[in-house]
Amino acid sequence: MAQVIAEVSRTFNEFLLLPNRTRTDCSPATVNLRTPLVRHVVGEPSAIELGSPFTSAIMQAVSTPELAIALARNGGLSFLHHNQSIQDQAAAVRQVKNFKAGFVTSDTNVRPDDSLRHLVAVMQRTDHSTAAVTHDGSATGRLLGLVTSRDFHPQRHDLDGPVSGRMTAIADLPHAAADTTLSEANARLWDQRLDCLPVLDTEGHLQYLVFRSDYTDNKRFPNQAVDTAKRLRVGAGINTHDYRERVPALLEAGADALCFDSSDGYSDWQAQALTWVKKHYPEIPTGGGNVVDGDAFTFLAEAGADFVKIGVGGGSICITRDQKGIGRGQASAVLDVAAARDAFRDRTGEYVPICSDGGLVHDYHVALALAMGADFVMMGRYFARFDQAAGAKLPTRDGFVKEYWGEGSNRARNWQRYGQGGQGLIFEEGVDGYVPYAGDLNEGLALTIAKLKTTMVSCGSTTLAEFQSTARLTLVSDQSFQESHANVALRDTPMTIA
Repeated sequence: MAQVIAEVSRTFNEFLLLPNRTRTDCSPATVNLRTPLVRHVVGEPSAIELGSPFTSAIMQAVSTPELAIALARNGGLSFLHHNQSIQDQAAAVRQVKNFKAGFVTSDTNVRPDDSLRHLVAVMQRTDHSTAAVTHDGSATGRLLGLVTSRDFHPQRHDLDGPVSGRMTAIADLPHAAADTTLSEANARLWDQRLDCLPVLDTEGHLQYLVFRSDYTDNKRFPNQAVDTAKRLRVGAGINTHDYRERVPALLEAGADALCFDSSDGYSDWQAQALTWVKKHYPEIPTGGGNVVDGDAFTFLAEAGADFVKIGVGGGSICITRDQKGIGRGQASAVLDVAAARDAFRDRTGEYVPICSDGGLVHDYHVALALAMGADFVMMGRYFARFDQAAGAKLPTRDGFVKEYWGEGSNRARNWQRYGQGGQGLIFEEGVDGYVPYAGDLNEGLALTIAKLKTTMVSCGSTTLAEFQSTARLTLVSDQSFQESHANVALRDTPMTIA
């Protein structure tokens, strides 16, 4: 006879936080969102900590190198998806690790014999006003000069003339060597009244451009997730099929953490794969998942997982529960796994962080997941809305949308993630759709972080550990859920004040 779990399977919508006393030292400015990413001995720091408790989903539609860079600069971490060749995934990891804050890889490049008309088209496409003139028109070609939108005027100069006629030649351009630090480059920009400083290798090939306009931008990100060499951190997803070949390639590329990506991680396959990785590459933190109960957490923790992801069927793009009848309400899953995590800590003296993956529809759901015990969250739909995600931005009658598809959809063709007994998807466990476009990640995430901090202040907490230990939750009836929303006719035009 099947075992019946008496507890109702609950979602985040069924809970609210009760306010606690807010102390005078408790304000958004004093809230610290640092959180451990990987297993550590109780009382000792985690080898990797996040400056903010956000990771992006291991999905084609979400975790691009561009998104990984933006998220790491905001203190979080992306796990670049593995539904691609080993070589392509390793190259994506290298792209993030090679990023240097303030050092810009030029994306507006022309050859000296290109026409000014072509230059105008390139500038319009990239929306940048400074172009590097290289011998082959590439971002790493031998630098011959720079040309800006101030060097010519479409009505005054012949647009069929060559770029070389209006550029500032390299002989007249101050430039820096490849070993120049950002501080040194910024000092030259200000001391020599430059707008742009090219950085070249010993053979004169362009490496980066440093712009005066980026100086203040670098001050915007005080909580960047960086390694000991001050490079941005990045994670990578792996599967239980080709991990023996994929893991060494990802480590060689510089990945900071790995995570097994499975719709159901409570399996001998994942335990065996975790054991293999920890035996052969013990230095690389490796997460496991996904799970929905304490027994599954303990199973993966004992197999060597350095963190465990929670969630089956709760993602906005996922239809696993509809198709297979498997899963659990995300709130119930987080609470159960958090209890098992604490029991494992008390028994072994090791703390294994947990991640809430899926079921996060509203910003306040992040606060609920963290209060219930999650050390960090993983989101797909949330990040898919931003410019840095992979999906195309499309216009609709009601505004712009971004493409978003699940790893269990036919579009993703990620048959390895879903064990359906064949060399392809027999049925879909995810859908292909759209999400409302939300602009730039930096602005969107800043708003979510601001909401999270003010929620923690109302709960009398300045750290996530304090938030978890003192948070009080109440169940929500249907009527109180309705009461949570505005119940007036909303103004559809902004009020003007004379």
